[in-house]
Amino acid sequence: MQVTARVDYAIRAMAEFAAQPDRALTRKDLAAAQDLPGKFLESILRDLARDGILTSQRGASGGFRLGRPAADITLADVVRAVDGPLAAVRGQPPESVEYTGPARALTRVWVATRAALRQVLEATTVADLASGTLPDHVERLTEDTEAWRRR
Repeated sequence: MQVTARVDYAIRAMAEFAAQPDRALTRKDLAAAQDLPGKFLESILRDLARDGILTSQRGASGGFRLGRPAADITLADVVRAVDGPLAAVRGQPPESVEYTGPARALTRVWVATRAALRQVLEATTVADLASGTLPDHVERLTEDTEAWRRR
């Protein structure tokens, strides 16, 4: 999986919102807290607001707030809001691609890959991230030393 800058920045911004749920945060607040490019962050925040993950507030105490509790927002929700589906094959859902001959099983590989991503990203909430306490099955994946080794 290639994690785009949009996804990385969106999730980092969401961690800030989860850490300060009672405060409206501006693009500048988030950019400073996470060392993010402000202009790029602006379009990310709009995407998150469009999907109801954030709400915007105008005025002197304006900015953005969580649209629902951080415990109800999964990392998958954030990824989908800013980047689209978790897994696509040439822009199509994995289950809709077909292969022939010895590549026939590839459709199932892509579907399984999406399922594996869902097992982590749909189980981990923004609140989990901000608290540093990940779901047990996600934490167990990080305990395997091979998970940390680049290949």
